[in-house]
Amino acid sequence: MVTVLDTTKARPRHPEKAGRPDTPMLRKPEWIRVRAPGSPVYRETQDIVKKNGLVTVCEEAGCPNIGECWSKKHATFMIMGDTCTRACAFCNVRTGMPGPLDRDEPQKVAEAVAKLGLTHVVITSVDRDDLADGGARHFAEVIEAIRHAAPKTTIEILTPDFLRKDGALEVVVAARPDVFNHNLETVPSKYLKVRPGARYFHSIRLLQRVKELDPTIFTKSGIMVGLGEERNEVLQLMDDLRSGDVDFITIGQYLQPTRKHHEVMRFVTPDEFKGYETVAYAKGFLMVSSSPLTRSSHHAGEDFERLKAARLARLGN
Repeated sequence: MVTVLDTTKARPRHPEKAGRPDTPMLRKPEWIRVRAPGSPVYRETQDIVKKNGLVTVCEEAGCPNIGECWSKKHATFMIMGDTCTRACAFCNVRTGMPGPLDRDEPQKVAEAVAKLGLTHVVITSVDRDDLADGGARHFAEVIEAIRHAAPKTTIEILTPDFLRKDGALEVVVAARPDVFNHNLETVPSKYLKVRPGARYFHSIRLLQRVKELDPTIFTKSGIMVGLGEERNEVLQLMDDLRSGDVDFITIGQYLQPTRKHHEVMRFVTPDEFKGYETVAYAKGFLMVSSSPLTRSSHHAGEDFERLKAARLARLGN
């Protein structure tokens, strides 16, 4: 059974990173700090997640917005286990050889979505390079189960890149999620160190292909800043996403999980984030979320409503 991470377990969370040298951890500025979680609704959400034996990226990735989101009964479910087949330098999810898929997971997720009364849900996953289809069929089964249990809930997925998994993307798109998100994470010059198992232009092409298969699906991608990228590289990345007709870009501050992860090169100021937002809208994105605490699924439900309104307004023009 898939289980929620127990931080009291004896085994090290990142054994594959044990040999890496420690990197410095910069003190966070005031604008990046958040309150610790603990409201009654937060605990209720936590209880539903645990009782259904589910994993959330909110916990696994150490998201700074977990207190706010869970206090509103917003949770991003991470399917296919808590162990990833890749070891990205920025990521706090455990790396190793995952166990078999939980065939009851689609129903468990759907039941949790219904119990929480979610109007919009985000489903993500670890990378499953060990599976022939990268987990594409499992994604489709989760979408189908949610449609049955909570037909009014809109569904956003945040997928791996399905690298070298022919036909996988088509299986997921055929299940017709409302939003297809795949994060670039960083600019191409940083891939070798930050995201070594991925290929930048493959990810661009993946997003472009979603639109070719079903133009009605909203597409979305996100990056972190503060990893040593240059401003002109971020602007070029925006152009690359727009060449693939991507609708929505998110830009947030990278936060270093541990001393074994990639260091924060600098904290980008709120004014700089606002500048990126202005440029992104000028380049034609329907929606832009750019702030220090922006994350892919933060305010996803509200953003989906704004995304629909922006499309209608553009079609009206």
